Amino acid sequence: MVEIKRDRYLQQLIESRQNGLVKVVTGIRRCGKSYLLNVLFYRFLLENGVAEDHIIRVDLEDRMNKELRNPDAMLHYVHSKIKDKELYYIIIDEVQLMDEFVDVLNSFRHIDNADTYVTGSNSHFLSSDIPTEFRGRGETIHVNPLSFAEFYSAKGGDKQEAWREYYTYGGLPLVQSFDTEQKKVNYLQDLFETVYLADIIERHKVQNEHEMRELVHILASSIGSPCNPTKLSNTFKSIKKLNITNKTISNYLGYLLESFLVNKAIRYDIKGKKYINTLSKYYFSDIGLRNAILNMRQQEESHIMENIIYNELITRGYNVDVGMVEIKKQDKDGKWIRVQLEVDFIANLGSKKYYVQSALSIPDREKEIQESRSLTNINDSFKKVIVVKEHIMPRRNEDGILTIGLFDFLLKEDSLDM
Repeated sequence: MVEIKRDRYLQQLIESRQNGLVKVVTGIRRCGKSYLLNVLFYRFLLENGVAEDHIIRVDLEDRMNKELRNPDAMLHYVHSKIKDKELYYIIIDEVQLMDEFVDVLNSFRHIDNADTYVTGSNSHFLSSDIPTEFRGRGETIHVNPLSFAEFYSAKGGDKQEAWREYYTYGGLPLVQSFDTEQKKVNYLQDLFETVYLADIIERHKVQNEHEMRELVHILASSIGSPCNPTKLSNTFKSIKKLNITNKTISNYLGYLLESFLVNKAIRYDIKGKKYINTLSKYYFSDIGLRNAILNMRQQEESHIMENIIYNELITRGYNVDVGMVEIKKQDKDGKWIRVQLEVDFIANLGSKKYYVQSALSIPDREKEIQESRSLTNINDSFKKVIVVKEHIMPRRNEDGILTIGLFDFLLKEDSLDM
């Protein structure tokens, strides 16, 4: 199998060297955190003159290292490896398997010539825990499943064929090593049941596995649809014939977000400049997992494309909301009514802001007007972009709205600034 580069994350690790913080690599299980640290970063260090015996690597998932799950044994082991005043790199995989790991990592910070990097299983060691656990002494590097650009850099060939494979089986790195469709599906389904769902149930002591599983199915069936605990509770009652309280559903949603299985986009009133917490959208961090949860049914390309565009924006570091623009229009009786128009995504990064609309196709002028209607009703000067599935030359209309093809968007890092 061709090696898949993770240059975005490798660069973050390189830039974080010797900054006095514990570098904590987080992300959904099996997204390539260990490979990033133990292969790519390790190789970088060796190629840049770091001696092999100055890189202390421990995989706590390995039974051979069971004794190092004891905090005092780990401290003694690391100190025994440090023989001189040169810089040492400490790399620990699955650090949550060690008792009192926060104390141990903070102890490492007191070693003047040591720089510490760890990975943690997302179900036990979450990015939301790090500010609390390390009180400003830890830095999170969040790794996502393969972006389409990372996937295509290894896959190559016809872009349409690569796109079909990517939107079907997603971007978990190990999926790419299986040679048949059935093996890929089996791997994803087994991963969901035995790793992701099992992690959530164990961590949060979920009593009703069936309810949890059904909620994931409902979210997978309705990616890109606005929902909230009340709406989901009603869905359970009407479709699944189950009574689940809003509070229970809210807790379950929190567990899914903490596990990085799904992400949440909150609605934002663009004209009113305020968040509307009544309805949100949920997107899966890996579309292959989402498809496997539904047994590879409901392959609606428009919704899947929207999910992948969301993931791409997240991967590029944007904070992503769902936009809403309220306008007044006359109904058929001539009465003025308020209408809410949706902007698929508002992507924010520092002073940058982009309004992004996803459209499978724009075959004619009427469809273009429909897709750009919400964007033309935004009065600020931030860039407005429509991403369409078909290959087109980037073009800007009289309202300044940029329309670009999906592959231009996914494969060019600066695509929103065309």
